[in-house]
Amino acid sequence: VQLQASGGGLVQAGGSLRLSCAASVRTFSWYHVGWFRQAPGKEREFVAAISWSGGSTYYADSVKGHFTISRDNAKNTVYLQMNSLTSEDTAVYYCAARSRYGGSSYSRWDAYDYWGQGTQVTVSS
Repeated sequence: VQLQASGGGLVQAGGSLRLSCAASVRTFSWYHVGWFRQAPGKEREFVAAISWSGGSTYYADSVKGHFTISRDNAKNTVYLQMNSLTSEDTAVYYCAARSRYGGSSYSRWDAYDYWGQGTQVTVSS
């Protein structure tokens, strides 16, 4: 499974961005997908995750209410809509995937087997 994250950039505080995670796999619906982020000097942290069908979503408390994760299995793509951005959201954002047939955690980074290269999000205040 290869993942390609895109959509990052520079945005002013209060603005919005939509990240995309495109997967090169025939059976994308076999995989749960998560977004993580890592700011300079900080550990990688969970942001959001979505189940293989899109029927379940999970969010870190810090992004609830202003980030939305969704997926389009026909396009092999997961999206992260980010609204009301603040400087605290500045980080490199990574998407990751794991099989729907194993494990139970959505928020642990080590539960994921496949990772994209990351896309930089910078929020200016």
